[in-house]
Amino acid sequence: MTTTIPLPQRSAGGDELQRILNVAKLHLTARIPLLVLPWMILGIIFAANVAIWLLIRAAAGDAAMADAGEGMQFSGASTFIFVYMLVVAVQAVNATFPFALGYGVTRRDFYLGSSLTFLALSVYYAAGLTLLNWLERSTNGWGLGGRMFDVVYFSTENLLTQFLQFFLVFLFFFFVGAATGSVYVRWKSFGMIVFFAALGFALIGAAAVITLSESWGAVGEWFVSNGPLGVALWLLVPTVLSALAGFRLLRRATPRN
Repeated sequence: MTTTIPLPQRSAGGDELQRILNVAKLHLTARIPLLVLPWMILGIIFAANVAIWLLIRAAAGDAAMADAGEGMQFSGASTFIFVYMLVVAVQAVNATFPFALGYGVTRRDFYLGSSLTFLALSVYYAAGLTLLNWLERSTNGWGLGGRMFDVVYFSTENLLTQFLQFFLVFLFFFFVGAATGSVYVRWKSFGMIVFFAALGFALIGAAAVITLSESWGAVGEWFVSNGPLGVALWLLVPTVLSALAGFRLLRRATPRN
């Protein structure tokens, strides 16, 4: 009489986790454009800013540079990287979704794997910007009094708070981009036209309501009273709504090459 020893079987949960990780790995195959290129572009923007700072100091002196440094607190030079991540999310959903489903990945696994990628990238870029912000403050604007990373809408001396602000903003752009990409996958060009038309009318309508009710002062007070961290926390609302909308759209999407 022989005794058979059953081989260990991988659980269904283990298979699902592996599929989710495989989707994340699929997104990260293009490491240079995803992990390196944004820093290179940001470095070029930084070099251009340094050149401008040097010109100001050479032409007008340190006093003028100090005044210019205060104005640079409202600079949008570093915001490029957030828009870049929105485009990354759009492309991640649009280009990778049909390919992943062709290899047997479910829509749920694809979206969870994509969300995991967005979370990891948000941590990665938030940590990098937090470090650059700290260096800029510690060196008094890189020894020139300039401001590119330590700007008013992210300004805080607490590094953990700084990181959290960047992290939440990155999540917002990633999931808004994912939802936008899901609209295209679901309805193609027609869906994008309707989506951007509706978005444009909604923004114009909101601006009209605020203007006619003379509420711009209240809007400004809301931003001031909440502060950078409060505004970043409020971004969780559209972030979660975008994440849910993107998932619902992809559940009904039919990928076409």
